[in-house]
Amino acid sequence: MQAALYAADANRQFGRGLARAFAGAIIFGLPILMTMEMWALGFNVDDGKLALLLALFFPVLVALSWHAGFEKTFSWRDDVLDALVAYAVGFVASAAILAVLGQLEGGMSAREIVGKIALQAVPASIGALLAQSMLGDNREDREVRGGVASYAAELFVMGAGALFLAFNLAPTEEILLIGVRLSPLQAAMLMLATLALMHAFVYGVSFTGHHGEIDRGPAWSVALRFTVPGYAIALLLCAYVLWTFGTLGGMSAAEGLNTIAVLGFPAGVGAAAARLIL
Repeated sequence: MQAALYAADANRQFGRGLARAFAGAIIFGLPILMTMEMWALGFNVDDGKLALLLALFFPVLVALSWHAGFEKTFSWRDDVLDALVAYAVGFVASAAILAVLGQLEGGMSAREIVGKIALQAVPASIGALLAQSMLGDNREDREVRGGVASYAAELFVMGAGALFLAFNLAPTEEILLIGVRLSPLQAAMLMLATLALMHAFVYGVSFTGHHGEIDRGPAWSVALRFTVPGYAIALLLCAYVLWTFGTLGGMSAAEGLNTIAVLGFPAGVGAAAARLIL
């Protein structure tokens, strides 16, 4: 009897978590689900790059599940299963929204439909896993699961925040236009401004009490340990996303670096702000 009650309670908790996951997928996915450039990319992105993106993104979901999944997990097996569920939620939610928006039509090829849904499922699946952090009361869960318990976990959180914003903004034409128009001096100033803004976020987290001993130290120490490495991770992720979307093709080295720096501005802010959210 007790076992049956425990199983029923576990099922109810999973059901609530799944409902939150769908809500998170829709909230996080809507900005990019309604972006015309992303609709086109679903058809134009290289098959190999798309497959590589989906393959590389899965371990990110597994780690994100450990850190802030939509339900409590107690082993890596649980996190792998939750990552698979989040991927499925991302695909289903993206397909449903795209269908409602009239972006999945009968005359489309299977490749175009799959490409559209697969690309949209990336940010949607992040939203599915972050639903507990955003929509639920996960303060106790953070204590049970360890929260941000190490330096590596801190950098991972920053990378997840950077990836989400970079993925949402990289397809837009404005990123490309700004990048090709910037002078080298303007690009350098933008990078310095990004570092300064990131540091304001990162150092400010030290006063919230969520990160314990790891944030303690003078401002220059926090900058060297978090701001600079976090920005480097954000820039690398920006370069990868832009390469995946084919944006860097045909650009000169200077234009490519400028475009990465432009995308690195919102990505850097997302990296630093992620420590406040997660």
